[in-house]
Amino acid sequence: MTQAPTASTEFDPALRKLVIVVVLGAIMTILDTTITSVAVNTLGAQFHTSLTAIQWVLTGYTLALSASIPLSGWAIVRFGPKTMWIVSLLLFITGSMLCAMAWNITALIMFRLLQGFGAGMILPIGQTMLARAAGPDRMGRVMSAVAVPAMLAPVLGPTVGGLILGHLSWRWMFYINVPLCAIAVIAAIRLLPTDPVRDHDARLDILGLALLSPGLGALVYGTAQAGSGTSPTDIRVIASVLTGVVLVGCYVRHAARRGDEALVDVRLLRDRNFAAVNVMMFIYIGALSGLMALLPLHFQTVNDDSPLRSGAMVAPLGLGAMATTLITGKLADKHSPRLLILTGLPVVLLGILGLTQIGPSTSDILVVATLYVIGLGHGMIMPAAMGTSYQTLRPSEIPSATTATNVGLRAGSSFGVAALLVLIQRDIEHQTPGADAFTRTARTDELTQVLTHAFTHTYWWALAIGAVAVAPALMLPRRG
Repeated sequence: MTQAPTASTEFDPALRKLVIVVVLGAIMTILDTTITSVAVNTLGAQFHTSLTAIQWVLTGYTLALSASIPLSGWAIVRFGPKTMWIVSLLLFITGSMLCAMAWNITALIMFRLLQGFGAGMILPIGQTMLARAAGPDRMGRVMSAVAVPAMLAPVLGPTVGGLILGHLSWRWMFYINVPLCAIAVIAAIRLLPTDPVRDHDARLDILGLALLSPGLGALVYGTAQAGSGTSPTDIRVIASVLTGVVLVGCYVRHAARRGDEALVDVRLLRDRNFAAVNVMMFIYIGALSGLMALLPLHFQTVNDDSPLRSGAMVAPLGLGAMATTLITGKLADKHSPRLLILTGLPVVLLGILGLTQIGPSTSDILVVATLYVIGLGHGMIMPAAMGTSYQTLRPSEIPSATTATNVGLRAGSSFGVAALLVLIQRDIEHQTPGADAFTRTARTDELTQVLTHAFTHTYWWALAIGAVAVAPALMLPRRG
């Protein structure tokens, strides 16, 4: 006779409320990383400034977001997760309102920094609250819920941004955050439980903060510069990346001595399960993020699609991910997350292999089907990976573990995007020396062939990087 599920495996009302609050708060902050990507030309014309200055609207947000992530673990322990969740949302709302009212490009960049600083702490705090409340038996299901906004952002961001620019002022890209995040704040006040006892004696690791936040910011900036067209041998790229590597290396040495009093406890990497899943996600997210940066560029340059249509073409990837995400969460709680990850990875790799075969004459239906397959695999991987990363940790280790995971994901994404964009630029330069194929307005058959070959070649690199993620996935412990 089948036994009824125990209370520890059921989704009780309190956990459902927590999931709703986290999803409401996370979706707009994640969406904001991509929604402005289609507004570069519009903002340049509005403020009568250069493309380089406008890029800081995107880069500044990413840098501030990256720099604030390391603070989240300590802030949760010192002030409580509910308090910091609400504070982070209020910072994001304030930054959004100020961005919408910006009077020049300098003001917009400064307000984007404030917006990004608040956004950087929201997802780690939300994941910490969910991991603590769910426990090992429900981890896969709650992490599948929080994974949905992360999967929607690359798909909906350019689409929503294109719709706003087509019918409203650019300021509504920021005003749209205000009512939605206000609902999230009200939901948090009403639905989240009171903060547990706070550790008023928890000291901020100031030296660790001075090493890790600037180090992560320097790495993100250097890789972003390389990915935006700056030569990898440019002094700005080399100096930024080297500075980041040195600072992060110094932090690791400092944290190893300080132990659990460090900003992020690097000793967590001694846990085989936590280390393996984070290495796997670093590599995998690098490949997928680079792919997501290439696809709209491919559709706009080779197929001459509009930003709105190119964003719509990528949408099937998100739809495929959503189709498997919630199912994967349930399966991860009952079966081995390792099995799900090792099933999803080949599906993603098969889809990327399909991208290596597309060209200007390939039907849209085949391209959409290929992206849908990648999404199906992605929806298997992320909930299982996020859930299993906490399986063997103590509750007291979860804030630091969440911070470490988000730092790794941010770094992996930045390196992946930069690597693939540099590779495609080098491939194009090799075929057409001294010519910038992306900025040419005339599309000759020869140029289309050059671009198609460059994208195809770079997709093979994405496939190779993604295949490397299989090795750490094999190191995950087997669990029935």
